[in-house]
Amino acid sequence: QLVERHRHQVVITDAGRQIADRARDILRSVKSLEQQAEALRDPLSGELHLGLVPTLGPYLLAHIMSPLATALPRMQLLLYEQHTATLLQQLDNADLDLLILPWRDEMEHFKHFDLFTERLLLAATPDDALLEKGTLQLSNLKDRRVLTLEDGHCLRDDAMAYCFAAGAKEDQRFRATSLETLRFMVASGIGITLIPELAVDPARDRGICYRSFSEPEPSRRIVALVRKGYPRMICVEKIVHVIRQTIVDLGDAESERARDPENQVRK
Repeated sequence: QLVERHRHQVVITDAGRQIADRARDILRSVKSLEQQAEALRDPLSGELHLGLVPTLGPYLLAHIMSPLATALPRMQLLLYEQHTATLLQQLDNADLDLLILPWRDEMEHFKHFDLFTERLLLAATPDDALLEKGTLQLSNLKDRRVLTLEDGHCLRDDAMAYCFAAGAKEDQRFRATSLETLRFMVASGIGITLIPELAVDPARDRGICYRSFSEPEPSRRIVALVRKGYPRMICVEKIVHVIRQTIVDLGDAESERARDPENQVRK
């Protein structure tokens, strides 16, 4: 008996859970077999299901989609945006092929590729006293209230770990559902926060100033995750190479703009 039927609900039995777990294993194997057949025909073509977290996806994709299309013209990238826990489950179930997201220790059982380290910058209004400091340190956040994202966002954990260590406090009045909401709250003078560097757009974000911290800088480690034994690894490695090179090119372009006095942005 796989289920117990009650008046208002259906409950899965222990036997049902065992069968469901076995069925998931079989489905993963079938998916792997399909991917292996696809890889034998042409590992750099076909569909690839890519998952990203909301605090990274929109900002990274704006830079990498064109280079990826050029490097992999026969590949169709299908994009999915979810919180970390959901993405990891979908990767484990073979519903997704590849993830790009901040590293967590619980990801050890997947194969991972380091892509880049992304700084977290202070976001504040131009009249905030923190911007008057010549060198901004994390310790300057002591006793300040920091705006955060709601539970489920990995950026919330990253930012608050740095802020709590510095003696800052979470602003309990509000938790944002997205980086864009958080940005509007800062621009409205509600408080300060930490924003990932790829999400920073000084030309658009009127009313917000961004400043980097001195060492040790708050940051997050961005990785690509794939199942061990994934049959289209040559495709994953190609994607990893393109992303790494794109980030290097972005850094070079930023350095060039920084040397031009007319394009300098206060950081």
